[in-house]
Amino acid sequence: MIILAIETSCDETSVAVVKAEGGLKNPSFEILSNIVLSQIKIHKKWGGVVPMLAKREHQANLIPILKKALTKTELLKPKPTSDVGSLNRHRKSVSAIFEREPELLEQFLKFIPTIEIPKIDAIAVTVGPGLEPALWVGVNFARALATVWNKPIVGVNHMEGHIVASRLATKSNLKSLPAGEAGKISKIMKFPALALLVSGGHTELVLIKKWGDYKIIGQTRDDAAGEAFDKTARMLELPYPGGPQIAKQAENFKKYPLTFRMGGWTRREMEREALNIHLPRPMIDSKDYDFSFSGLKTAVLYMLRDMKERHVNIGDFTPTICNEIQQAIIDVLIAKTIRAAKELDAKSIILGGGVAANKELRAQMKKTVKDELSSTALYLPPSKLTTDNAAMIGAAGYLHAIKKDFTKAEKLSAKGNLSL
Repeated sequence: MIILAIETSCDETSVAVVKAEGGLKNPSFEILSNIVLSQIKIHKKWGGVVPMLAKREHQANLIPILKKALTKTELLKPKPTSDVGSLNRHRKSVSAIFEREPELLEQFLKFIPTIEIPKIDAIAVTVGPGLEPALWVGVNFARALATVWNKPIVGVNHMEGHIVASRLATKSNLKSLPAGEAGKISKIMKFPALALLVSGGHTELVLIKKWGDYKIIGQTRDDAAGEAFDKTARMLELPYPGGPQIAKQAENFKKYPLTFRMGGWTRREMEREALNIHLPRPMIDSKDYDFSFSGLKTAVLYMLRDMKERHVNIGDFTPTICNEIQQAIIDVLIAKTIRAAKELDAKSIILGGGVAANKELRAQMKKTVKDELSSTALYLPPSKLTTDNAAMIGAAGYLHAIKKDFTKAEKLSAKGNLSL
């Protein structure tokens, strides 16, 4: 199947074309195109994603990104002359679909009549979870395309996309990926599998009995891991997004283990003890598989307050603090995952979500799985495919399309709190 996929759940606008085969037994994918436009620069000054700004940018960018995605795959075939008349019988329906996206409607009516219907088998689009104003732009775009092109449409759970991302590959990047980065793409995944999904809004452990059969066995009770990264980074006055900034500072800590502008201190170990830079690992020993990171955030707040009361220049110790924040989060994530995998006899472990790009998390997860679960396969998505992208939505969409699990365009809707 050739699937056109659309992703607008948060602050990335993305359109992809994915070639999929193998059925549910051994699905495999080739990314023919995957165009992603990030809005980080726009939201950076606000310290987080502003839903209505995200919606505005999705409206402005979907048609240009669709054009790029189709051009890259040679699926963009211009008509000899613009056939506006072919849209007339759908104009009323399309106008109604884009009632709240007038800018996108205008672009749609100008561009779509000028191209042939691309040779795709289905359209996949993220329907949730995510920011509803942002989700609706992608959902309505998919509805309009499906209506005009007469193509079946699949509504995809964003988190399922992060699960299936570990199966993604492109012909051009397979050979260049470091060992293990491709997630053993050519091999059939063994079940039951356990997925650790870690992002700004979610931290979940998902038991997978087969493709499409998901059960959340553990989730955060408050802040997600990515949210904890962002909020603690803000406390340290680091730029948004906080996760990569925390990781960068932690890398400096490891790079300069003996000295780092620490006044009279000459060793990092002395530095940590003198300033009590030790953070809790919330719920690491709880008997369930749930997570909690709000306590870690509070501990950082109090630690920084105490340092300020002692007139400590926090900037001098930022790498040490960031390393401790990062390690606290990683310790909890890995401990919970490994225990669940052992108790549930998981044959495979999947790591997914934006936080899965964290180098330390990836490296420590690899080592721990190798040391403690040597017979269990670990599947990691390519680092560049851990953040939101339409290719993973196309891949997840295939799992439903081969079962003809389609939704009528008029019944498709955005669900901000959608669960697996």
